[in-house]
Amino acid sequence: MGYSTQHIAKALREARENKGLSQRELSQSAGVPQSHISKIENGNVDLRLTSLVELARALDLELTLVPRNTVPAVQSIVRTSAPSTSPDRAIARKAHNELARLRDTIDHPSHTALARNQLDQFHRYLRELQHFRLSQSDLKSIQETHKALTEFLAHPENRYTIEKSLQQIQELRNHLVHQRPTTLPSARPAYSLDEDDNA
Repeated sequence: MGYSTQHIAKALREARENKGLSQRELSQSAGVPQSHISKIENGNVDLRLTSLVELARALDLELTLVPRNTVPAVQSIVRTSAPSTSPDRAIARKAHNELARLRDTIDHPSHTALARNQLDQFHRYLRELQHFRLSQSDLKSIQETHKALTEFLAHPENRYTIEKSLQQIQELRNHLVHQRPTTLPSARPAYSLDEDDNA
């Protein structure tokens, strides 16, 4: 792998880590197999243009050809606009890891207590939440949701805990959609608050 390709692979890995995404989550967003993302990041495969475009879109990056003499100016702009608060990135990464843990708990094959509509709701909210840079309070909400879910899975007869868990993740989703801009570049439809349809 040449220097320029290594530089691109390193930039993709850093962008993924800064967004707090695992390779698996990036794979789901970009439609590129996780094993291929791993090979790209480790320099074990030549990067195809189609893969590069899909990964860049999922990571909120834009591919642009610029005249060589303007590269220093472009790099300077990129450096000054990059997120500089590493604690925020660490919190976002931890929150996204918690989302993945919540998804793994929901998808565990031994958990049959969840109804199909509940599974669908959880998956929809988790899919939408992965597109935001999450804060410390968001992390706390996700952890509380996970706690309520595990309580329900341990005692499925207590229907209140699953309703509480769904309500918590729904409220977080609604808050982020209506209060904070998404970090993804693609245009998204206007969202409306979800009605509580799990009664």
